[in-house]
Amino acid sequence: MDEVDQQLVEGKVDWKGRIARKNLHGGLRTSLLILATFTFENMATMALAVNLVTYFNGVMHFNLADAANILTNFMGTSYILSILVAFLADTYIGRFKAVIISVILEFLGIGLLTVQAHFSKLKPPQCNILDPATSHLCEKVDGGNTVLLFAALYLIAAGSAGLKAGLPTHGADQFDEKDPKEAKQMSSFFNWLLLAVCLGGAVSLTFIVWVQDNKGWDWGFGISTVAIFLALIIFASGLPLYRFHVVQGTTAITEIIQVYVASIRNRNLHLPENSEELYEIERDKEAGVEMEFLPHRDTFRFLDKAAIQTTNSSPNYFEETMPEFQNSWKLCRVTQVENAKIILGMVPIFGCTIIMSTCLAQLQTFSIQQGLTMDTTITKSFHIPPASLPIIPIAFMIIIIPLYDRIFVPFARKFTGHPTGITHLQRIGVGLVLSSISMATAALMEVKRKTVARNNNMLDAIPVLQPLPISTFWLSFQYFIFGIADLFTYVGLLEFFYSEAPKGLKSISTCFLWSSMALGYFFSTILVQLVNGATKGITNSGGWLAGNNINRNHVNLFYWLLSILSLINFIHYLFWANRYQYRHQPPVTKKEIKA
Repeated sequence: MDEVDQQLVEGKVDWKGRIARKNLHGGLRTSLLILATFTFENMATMALAVNLVTYFNGVMHFNLADAANILTNFMGTSYILSILVAFLADTYIGRFKAVIISVILEFLGIGLLTVQAHFSKLKPPQCNILDPATSHLCEKVDGGNTVLLFAALYLIAAGSAGLKAGLPTHGADQFDEKDPKEAKQMSSFFNWLLLAVCLGGAVSLTFIVWVQDNKGWDWGFGISTVAIFLALIIFASGLPLYRFHVVQGTTAITEIIQVYVASIRNRNLHLPENSEELYEIERDKEAGVEMEFLPHRDTFRFLDKAAIQTTNSSPNYFEETMPEFQNSWKLCRVTQVENAKIILGMVPIFGCTIIMSTCLAQLQTFSIQQGLTMDTTITKSFHIPPASLPIIPIAFMIIIIPLYDRIFVPFARKFTGHPTGITHLQRIGVGLVLSSISMATAALMEVKRKTVARNNNMLDAIPVLQPLPISTFWLSFQYFIFGIADLFTYVGLLEFFYSEAPKGLKSISTCFLWSSMALGYFFSTILVQLVNGATKGITNSGGWLAGNNINRNHVNLFYWLLSILSLINFIHYLFWANRYQYRHQPPVTKKEIKA
């Protein structure tokens, strides 16, 4: 192989459709553009995630529970849509175009929010909804202004979904998995992706939140609009440098469905005792040279029926040598069946991460409302906005992520022999435990906060006019613990889904994390409604979480409920994690372990 051939990247092209070259396209330098894009996108949107509930409640005059549910529905939609966008990107428009379209949609959405926040005719008249004496006079946003608000929100949701779906995978496309050096860089890329989120979030949670609270919502949303515009410019500037994944027109999702259809059609057939009798393409045939091969495993045996050869289903010579003409709705390869087994085995792991996202939703809703009632003084002239409290775990992660990637992983790798130091499932498990501890801590802090309010006869105090004599930094404990949990689970889930998914599904595998978060946010909405309905007759306020006075609510009991659910979820996770069999991977050499 000559030097030119060594510089070609198999399966990737440049922006003109020519085979990509390592010295001209992709690699670490172009991944930095993608990380910078992700940084500015999070700078624009993280302030929305933590502070919109205050905007809904204080400006648009939704009650507290409705404001929390609007936010969690918005966040959930932005996550769940990532699956649809990823599918469209892989089969029709490509990841680059998907990201460009998504950034434009997000830019339009935040721009509409800015316009609505600026013009008084587009929002209800000002009043203090937290003042019991006048709150009944506050008019909630209605009519065309409501349509404008939700149109802006869901344009942002659609755009954010596309960026979540396209950016991480497009970033991974910049590396060649078959090149040992670039493979290690790609492994670190996911860690740096979290760092990019934290850096953008740090600016958003401090500067932009402060502007929203002190200079006006229109100024805050305006800065977010500028940030997302910069993200568009940075990403588009890398067009001549990127490696592009070739759009296939079909995805491995079809192959997974074929396994289930074929296994149902063959349900009356008996499985052979020798698994070698199941159908597979011969390795030494020309058609199978570039194809993936996985060994048979004795799990989910009912799917093996899709690979049973019969007189009617056995391929002829033409089909055997040209698999694209094989009727895979009747007969599937063993590798195809094993890929379906891997996806099925990942489903319980996926399900066990939903509760953690539900816990995260509370830190962006009710915890912010707790902070609004507390003393936010840092110095005599400066107050920290409650929505900026997540800066505590983010600041910690900005420090710890490089240490984790450059020190802990190589150190642990020497003892475990695992390329990532500890296994993906171990990382996820640590995060699940810490999320339960975080909710228990949040419950204890809420008890302390309400005790202060009760002892000072301030249960009905107006937070803006009379904050409780307790520092909002007491809430930092729950944020800090959950931040560590996020450090373990965020990258752990991304790496787990990406490394375990079949080759044809790696493009949407990173969206499994976002889908887990989406379901967690939607479950939060349902859980709030269920809790209020179940406790309506117990409390005078219409439920634990009903009304606008958080001092009279029972958020502490809700946190305890989440802590218990998280603990039960972890026990459930242990059952499935212990049964999970990792995808067959080539053995790691001693030289690679020491590297």
